Amino acid sequence: MSTLILEESYLDTLNNIERKKHTQKIKIIKHLYIKGPKTNSDLCNYFNISWPTSTSLLNELTNEGLVEKKGQGKSEGGRKPDLYGLRDNSLFVLSIAMGRFRTRMAIFDNNHNNITGIQTFPVRISEGLKAVDELQAFAAKLIQDSGIDADKLMCVGVSMPGLVATKEGNNYTYMHTNTANESLQQLLARKFNKPVYIQNDVKSATLAELRFGLAHKRRDVLVLSLDWGIGLGIIMDGKLRSGTTGFAGEIGHIPLENDGALCYCGKRGCLETVASGIALANLAKEGIKSGQHSLLNELSDQEIDSIEPKLVIDAANRGDQYAINILSEVGMYLGKGISILIQLFNPELIILGGKMAEAKQYITTPIQQAINMYCMAQLREKTEIALSNLGQDASILGSVAVGMENIFKDQVNMN
Repeated sequence: MSTLILEESYLDTLNNIERKKHTQKIKIIKHLYIKGPKTNSDLCNYFNISWPTSTSLLNELTNEGLVEKKGQGKSEGGRKPDLYGLRDNSLFVLSIAMGRFRTRMAIFDNNHNNITGIQTFPVRISEGLKAVDELQAFAAKLIQDSGIDADKLMCVGVSMPGLVATKEGNNYTYMHTNTANESLQQLLARKFNKPVYIQNDVKSATLAELRFGLAHKRRDVLVLSLDWGIGLGIIMDGKLRSGTTGFAGEIGHIPLENDGALCYCGKRGCLETVASGIALANLAKEGIKSGQHSLLNELSDQEIDSIEPKLVIDAANRGDQYAINILSEVGMYLGKGISILIQLFNPELIILGGKMAEAKQYITTPIQQAINMYCMAQLREKTEIALSNLGQDASILGSVAVGMENIFKDQVNMN
C-alpha cells in the first residue's frame, strides 16, 4: 500500500504530531486532486496553516514522489509563485462500471490518466453474488497486465445500477449478500484485498459531470441518465446530494399516468413506462407489428422481440419518420417529468446523458417543447438543457472520483 494510505493498525502506532501531519498531507493531496495545481499561498489560506508548515508538507510529499512543481501561478507583483500538483502515476484507482449486460473496467492514475484503456468484459450484474468471482478474476488480470505497482493501487471504485446505499455499502436491487454480518462493499473489499467503494451508476455519472464535465464549477445542476430506465443525479450548492439512505433521484418511479402500464417496480404509470428506453423499445415493437412503415421493418422477428433503443435512435438519425415520431412521443413525456424537476429544484443546468441522449435533437426538441408547455416561464428561462460531453464514459470516470475521494475521506476520519 502507498505510504500515503495507511492501515488503521499502523496509524495507532503514531503519536499525535505524526497523525496530525499525516492528516494534513492527505487533505492537501485530496485538495490538489479535486482542484488541480495550487500555490503554497493557496494552500495556506485554504487550510489556515502557516507558510513554513505548508512548505514542509509539500517538501515531504515531493520527496515521497507524490507532488511536483507544475509551472508558475499568477503574480500579484513580483516573482511568480510555484504551482504544486500531483505527479503522474503516483497513485492508482481501479474503476469498474457494472451494467445489466456487460461490465467496463479501467485503471486511472491520480491525474485522471487512463492507464489501461476502458475494457469491456462479459460480466452481467446479477441479483445474487454470481458476478463477484467473475469480476474479481477479470480485474486481477487487468491489474497484472497493466504493469503498475500494485502497492500504489489505492482502492476500487464500482458504479452499478439499482438502489445503492453507499454509507451502508449495499445494493438493494442487485448482488444481495443475504447476510447482516458483511455488506456487499465489505465482501468486495475482501475479494479484491483493497478498499472498495460502491455507488449508483447515475450518481457516479453525476459526480463525473461535477468533477470533469459540464457541471464543473456549477452550483445547482441536475443530471438525467436516459437509458433503459431513467435516473437522476442532484447537485445542490456545488455538492452531490444522495438523501438519507442514498436513494435520492428515483424520478423514473414517480407515477405520471393514472391507470398506466405496470412498471417493474410494482406501481402503475411510472415515468419509466412512458419515457425510457424500455418505453421506446416497446413503442417500436408495437408499431412494427401493426404495420408501420419504417427502416426497422428490415429486422427479423427475433430481432424485433429483442429490439434496443440504439436501433431506434440509429433509424431516426437516418431520417426514419416513424422512429422520429416515437422519439418525439417519449421526449414529450420526458419534458413533462423534467418540468416537475425544474419547479422543484430551480436548476441552472440540466445535463442529459445515457444512450437516449444520442438521439440529440430528436429527443431534446420535444423535451424543450414540453418544458415550454408545462413549466413556469420564470423558472424555465433560467434553466439550460445540454447534452453530456462525457458520453458513455461518465459512470466509469465517476467511479474514479468515488474511489479517490472516499479513500482520502476515510484516511482523514481514521485520525
